[in-house]
Amino acid sequence: MKALCWHGKKDIRYDTVPDPRIELPGDAIVKVSACAICGADLHLYDGLIPGMKSGDIMGHEFMGEVVEVGPDTRHLKPGDRVVVPFTIACGACEQCQRGNYSVCERSNRNQELAGKVFGHATAGLFGYTHLTGGYAGGQAEYVRVPHADTTHIKIPAALEDEQVLFLGDILPTGWQAAAQCDIQPTDTVAIWGAGPVGLMAMRSAQLQGARQVVMIDRVPERLAMAARAGAESIDFERESVVERLRELTGGKGPEKCIDAVGLESHAARSLDAMYDRAKQAVMRESDRPHVLREMIYVCRPAGVLSIPGVYGGLLDRIPFGASMNKGLTWRMGQTHVQRWSRILLDLIAEGRIDPSFVITHNEALEDGPAMYEIFRDKEDGCVKVVLKP
Repeated sequence: MKALCWHGKKDIRYDTVPDPRIELPGDAIVKVSACAICGADLHLYDGLIPGMKSGDIMGHEFMGEVVEVGPDTRHLKPGDRVVVPFTIACGACEQCQRGNYSVCERSNRNQELAGKVFGHATAGLFGYTHLTGGYAGGQAEYVRVPHADTTHIKIPAALEDEQVLFLGDILPTGWQAAAQCDIQPTDTVAIWGAGPVGLMAMRSAQLQGARQVVMIDRVPERLAMAARAGAESIDFERESVVERLRELTGGKGPEKCIDAVGLESHAARSLDAMYDRAKQAVMRESDRPHVLREMIYVCRPAGVLSIPGVYGGLLDRIPFGASMNKGLTWRMGQTHVQRWSRILLDLIAEGRIDPSFVITHNEALEDGPAMYEIFRDKEDGCVKVVLKP
């Protein structure tokens, strides 16, 4: 089959690779009908996440048709149409029983390696590093799905691929980011990053009852998209985020802050961002946490910081004393996709949210390497690329 494979920093190739096969009794094989390039893929593309190996198949946001199942797979059959969550969950361990699917205790097949780095292993993830199991991803014609009975979302025939594709990652990620905030009707929610996850967090915060949502970015097309949805917008290259947020909140600051950027902050004009770039260049720091610093500073005392943005390693000069003294609550983590899938599928079916509004490019799988370049170039206003085999 054909797949997009990682061969090093900024080196994605359209390769011929072996077809996947049933390896364990609980597996399924899915023929991919649509997949997407996620912002988190860019961290791999830019060489900022450890644990990749040459030839690893990319992609963790995909859907398709079941074509084969293992003998112990009870809830799927060939012909079923499914979205596959990026988090692989056994459904039976203590964490899965508590709904904490992204820290499943059984699905990471490299638990010893992950435990050495993180202290404990987290769940297996598709198309990511060997710290999360090294599973082949979905930017391919076919994918093996382990723990298939609990690692799928069945899709009704009436819904189009583009309406439901993002149930596998960015929609539940944005929803969880908002849910972690415990939004109240009087709240202002400030969101850094108006990319796909940030825009999903915006819609989620609105649906969860926020009084005001403020989007912070520098790409005009993204900010315009947020404004059309009823959010306030701040272009951080044209005005002070701190001063504008004070103005919008009567000097009190937002109650809830969401970091939908992660480790590759692009606040190039700030002193702390230049410091991070320098530290990164000499390998003394792996991540650029400008957004975290800014959120700590502007968040209203006793507020909440929600962090769906991916961080991969070590951060420097975090004003933790300010966070402690202001009594801020931090909530973060990979998304427990299966916890939210029923709620979100119903919202889509009812027409209350249509995640396809973020799609800006729709291309064939073989154009994937070039599309990574387009996605990387934030100045073109690109929001989301969907690839079809």
